[in-house]
Amino acid sequence: MADSANDKLDFSIETLGECKIPSPIELSNEFGDFRANYVRDGSFIRNAISIYGDVEPVVSLDSTNLMEKAGPRKNIYFDPVHVNAAICTCGGLCPGLNDVIRAIVRCLWNRYGVRRINGFRYGYKGFLPEHGFASMPLDPEMVDEIHKIGGTFLGTSRGGGNRVVDIVDCIERQNINQIYIIGGDGTQRGALDIANEVERRHMKVSVIGIPKTVDNDLEFIDRSFGFETAVQKAKDAVSSIHMEAHSQINGIGLVKLMGRESGFIATQTALASHEANFCLIPEVPFDLDGPNGFLHYLEKRLVARGHAVIIVAEGAGQDLLNATGQKDASGNKKLADIGVYLRDQINTYFEKKGIHINQKYIDPGYEIRASVTNANDSVYCERLGNNAVHAAMAGKTKMVVGLVHNKFVNLPIQMVTRKRNLVDPEGSLWRDALDATGQPILMVNNLQTAFERTEAIRNQKH
Repeated sequence: MADSANDKLDFSIETLGECKIPSPIELSNEFGDFRANYVRDGSFIRNAISIYGDVEPVVSLDSTNLMEKAGPRKNIYFDPVHVNAAICTCGGLCPGLNDVIRAIVRCLWNRYGVRRINGFRYGYKGFLPEHGFASMPLDPEMVDEIHKIGGTFLGTSRGGGNRVVDIVDCIERQNINQIYIIGGDGTQRGALDIANEVERRHMKVSVIGIPKTVDNDLEFIDRSFGFETAVQKAKDAVSSIHMEAHSQINGIGLVKLMGRESGFIATQTALASHEANFCLIPEVPFDLDGPNGFLHYLEKRLVARGHAVIIVAEGAGQDLLNATGQKDASGNKKLADIGVYLRDQINTYFEKKGIHINQKYIDPGYEIRASVTNANDSVYCERLGNNAVHAAMAGKTKMVVGLVHNKFVNLPIQMVTRKRNLVDPEGSLWRDALDATGQPILMVNNLQTAFERTEAIRNQKH
């Protein structure tokens, strides 16, 4: 649906200057010569591609609708001999971090001939002298095998991104002119602040983000790297808990998955596993008690089938719990633990009713985050890293690389971080998840009250 007039889209990509240097990558501008092609300047894809019924589509062929295609240009801004690149990873772990690091280093070194590449350790804190984390020089040999292990080769941390002046002081001291920042929406907002401070000082530094959010909640982007691996690992957890539940008298399997505000992992895991009977996500309110509450339907499921499997996203049901009022180092609101709460409420409910159950609860979150990527995510990370380098070498800045409508594009950081992507409770993905689980469309006793509770949570400052 169209954005409001006060929320106008602008997909323009900022650049440091005119690209006058011929690229060392020898590609082609011709079609039909069996040689890989450069991406031509002025190549775009449309953001708005849907048509709704008999509503005549408004097709804008300008920056409000056109996204710049990613990829290597014929002419570049930076002379590779003078490039001094920096890479850092921030925030929580996610499958694919090492794959992205590896791709950036190899593309800079092998394709462009860049010889000064430094990895800054432990996120933004690696730029702050008081922490004492020296940067490490990177080359293809050093990173060649890191995609085979989980975690991040450079280390990570939360926080520090608000120390913008100190970070840019470090960038200036070390004569860095390209910086690749791998992290989620908070990290990318910090990257934009860094780029703005760089611009204020009239420094020619390309700031490129590679968006990392295992929750898959960045706006416009089809999927974030590591998401498919997370769903695969979560599916394995659900399969195990289903076997436990199915083997017990009134067996209940409860799995808590990632998803602070967006339930994409939980929803897609429910679809992929075909073994979950309930999927609880932040976007859809639910009551525990009452004739239309979750516990009532869980009891009905046990009576009918003798076992049940529940998937709950970590941000689901926060309106039912006491808010912690705390924030982590990244400024994210600390969530109350819905998994433990739900486990205890289920036990109490059936104990009061004198119904024997055998409940198993697992939280595989950290195991999933530390996983090695599956094949599809590994390919995606490689291509993200390569396209990030192509953008930086062309002097682009204040942007991230992402996949939109299955095409790699350059997107302004400001656009992808303006709000979170959410599962649409009225959309086809959630509809299909309801078909997969067989759960009621809504498990609430009073829709208006449930809506107000959910909106109150969403409107809180994160």
